[in-house]
Amino acid sequence: MSSQFGKVAVLLGGSSAEREVSLKSGHAVLNAFISQGVDAIAFDPAERNLWELKDLGVERVFIALHGRGGEDGTIQGALEFMGIPYTGSGVLGSALAMDKVRCKHLFQSAKLSTAPYAVVSKEAGFDAKALITQFGKVMVKPSHEGSSIGMAQADSEESLTEALNNAFKFDDQVLVEQWITGREFTVSMLGKDALPVIEMRTPRGFYDYEAKYQVNSTQYYCPADISAAHTEQLQVMAKHAFELVGATGWGRVDAMQDEQGHFYLLEVNTVPGMTEKSLVPMAAKATGVSFEQLVVRILEQTL
Repeated sequence: MSSQFGKVAVLLGGSSAEREVSLKSGHAVLNAFISQGVDAIAFDPAERNLWELKDLGVERVFIALHGRGGEDGTIQGALEFMGIPYTGSGVLGSALAMDKVRCKHLFQSAKLSTAPYAVVSKEAGFDAKALITQFGKVMVKPSHEGSSIGMAQADSEESLTEALNNAFKFDDQVLVEQWITGREFTVSMLGKDALPVIEMRTPRGFYDYEAKYQVNSTQYYCPADISAAHTEQLQVMAKHAFELVGATGWGRVDAMQDEQGHFYLLEVNTVPGMTEKSLVPMAAKATGVSFEQLVVRILEQTL
């Protein structure tokens, strides 16, 4: 079965703030391919010239790069130009999903439920007091980072000023989102299908970088302990959001549910984590699809 793919390069590492996570994802994918008899190699674009893919005779690429450069349409555009098929979303879907601010605008215009927000730019400056008066407690997110990098919660003028100044180290545009107290969910997408909903529970303030990658206190419930109607509602919302930003192939849509039971979309991830412990593999496993089968299924989308 593996010969149909030809030589496959797993793009991993890269130079974004999420390099370490990407190396883990990429090696997990590479090992899965090798175990399935796929002729696969690791390729780190931070250390090699992309044109080498041609010299190596690579016929298709599995993108396991997270964050800027790998998830934002840049590498997708380069591969389009080189005529090499690749996994996941195309140029536009990747670029839009990576831009949290524009995603919020899209969700809002399509009448998809998302938390109230304001956009703060480094250039224009901000009025922290007015923002806290308007929203109360908020979540601060740099527009173009993933893995919760540069994110913080704030509930006072001082903490918001500090959070924004820190976020500006990562981005010129920052999203200030009304804080939602409630449960956190994610819906994985594979092709046109929404996989079982997962709930993440962490004793930390929110599902941050440490909760994702460094501590063992995060608990996952898959499928999530919610009603069939709520499950379907979340899956439909996720599918709508995924298609709205032009994402294709595979990915993940994150959402929250407040204490009144309302759901709110957070964001779309077009290259989510792909270690054995990551969320997309967890959701696939709940449908009887192993990690090895999952990566092959994603790669099949390039045929």
